[in-house]
Amino acid sequence: MKEYYDRRAKEYEAVYHRDDPVRQQELAEITSAIEEAMRGRRVLEIACGTGYWTQRAAKTAAHITSIDAAPEMLEMARSKNLPLDKVDFHLGDAYKLDILGRNFDAGLAMFWFSHVPKARLQEFLTGFHAALEPKSTIFLAENMLQEGVGGELIRKPGIEDTFKRRTLADGSVHDILKNYYNRSELEAIFSPFATNLRIEMGACFYRVQYSSSLRQS
Repeated sequence: MKEYYDRRAKEYEAVYHRDDPVRQQELAEITSAIEEAMRGRRVLEIACGTGYWTQRAAKTAAHITSIDAAPEMLEMARSKNLPLDKVDFHLGDAYKLDILGRNFDAGLAMFWFSHVPKARLQEFLTGFHAALEPKSTIFLAENMLQEGVGGELIRKPGIEDTFKRRTLADGSVHDILKNYYNRSELEAIFSPFATNLRIEMGACFYRVQYSSSLRQS
């Protein structure tokens, strides 16, 4: 996965500029929702990638600590020259967040959740929430499954996860873990961690927003 995103870094943001009015409208709605959700917050951002969403959250957030496991992605994120007193970028592991302390009252995870193996969902969510203060605001968005978009969907024998087969500009082919969920599945996953859970399902993307509960699941 890290090798794939290092290779893909320079072409990654093209996905946000496809000539599709529905997609662009939904991205605009997500942007507005992020700006409102992160307003005045101390944000922990998981898998920041090229900093595309960091840049948008930084418009209203008090501070953002952004991590990613792919050095090339982080290099591109840093090249956006976001205010140094407002945004910190770190090479980091989404499953090892305890080293960051618990100084955050918001969590942001954009287009990362689909890459979490189903066998590690509870591990990731438990660790994510443990890194946040109780009653933190959590926001994430992900792709809806669309036939013919983002590569061929691959299922492998004996594996509950699904994959997308993608070809990069350098000609390399990668099977990337990519899990899709419907509303009821998302409710079941997030309800144990959430109060005021809101799930919006669009044609291209879904988004999840809630306040973290006082109890840890």
